[in-house]
Amino acid sequence: MPGYRNTSLAKSLCVGLMTLLFVALTHAETPQQEPKPVNPMRDFGMTASNVFFYYADLDRATQFYTQTLGLPLVADYGMAKILRVAPTSSLTLVDGQKGMHRPEEPKTVAIALVTEQLEGWWAYIQKQGVPIKFPFNPKEGRPHHGFVAIDPEGYFLEFERFNVHEENTKLMPVLNNTATLYPEAGKSDVPPGLGFKATVIWFYYKDMAGIQKFYEDVMGFDLIVDQGWAKIYPLSPSGYFGLVDEKRGMHKFTEQKAVTMSFLTDRIDDWYSYLSKNKAVKMRSQKMEEDNPRYRAFVGYDPEGYYLEFDVFRAHEDNTSLMEALRAGMKK
Repeated sequence: MPGYRNTSLAKSLCVGLMTLLFVALTHAETPQQEPKPVNPMRDFGMTASNVFFYYADLDRATQFYTQTLGLPLVADYGMAKILRVAPTSSLTLVDGQKGMHRPEEPKTVAIALVTEQLEGWWAYIQKQGVPIKFPFNPKEGRPHHGFVAIDPEGYFLEFERFNVHEENTKLMPVLNNTATLYPEAGKSDVPPGLGFKATVIWFYYKDMAGIQKFYEDVMGFDLIVDQGWAKIYPLSPSGYFGLVDEKRGMHKFTEQKAVTMSFLTDRIDDWYSYLSKNKAVKMRSQKMEEDNPRYRAFVGYDPEGYYLEFDVFRAHEDNTSLMEALRAGMKK
């Protein structure tokens, strides 16, 4: 008859369809999410920065940096001396006959010693008879002021102050929150009140677009200052790294370079695993250096041949002052 419904059959069909739908949903493959790309600076991080300079006369260089510039010696390995420049950035002086570089190689690097006492340092450095590459010549409106001195074997030392300027919008709040490290009274020739709060290590490149892509995409560095022909990246609370176009910088590109950039990290095994598998990185170390009782380390090269060393220091009597300095710097 018209309008007749077989309610039992309808209910059975409905239950059957619901059962099939439930089975299909519960057995469907869950979409696989793409793994989150590794950003090593975000995921592994760094605790401090260091740079190695190489000398024919290590004693003379050590005397200059400790006595004339007042940098405290925080580790002495004989053939290498680690000096603390700012809270989490240091400079290592190396015997050029025993290190990875020779002192006769081109010194294609500059270190900026960031200070708020620029005028005081200028007056002092002049009295010390330190050779000057570029004199202090401040002009209103510049994003930074400074002068460039030359150390006993030719490395460029840029005494620099960053100013309130639109170019430094991201940098200034960080610098304002960074403590200045002053020499200990009576242990150097430096007058009271002169110190450093950060360092920028400048490397010089031919292919700025390519090298910027490497440090941002492969290394995970975040740009904090863009000067056009120079780029600055933070490595640690007081350590910065700068890329410079060799067409406009104080140095031209060279194949050899008497410098090694060192990154201190608590996640060295993660950095090694990541970089050793990355085709953009050529490794100098085919495995982690484990034999030295003072540290673990490995070395790679950036695309234009600069040496990049990753380090973590061990608990060792030679590292006591260094470890104390690193802990103190991270608390600032």
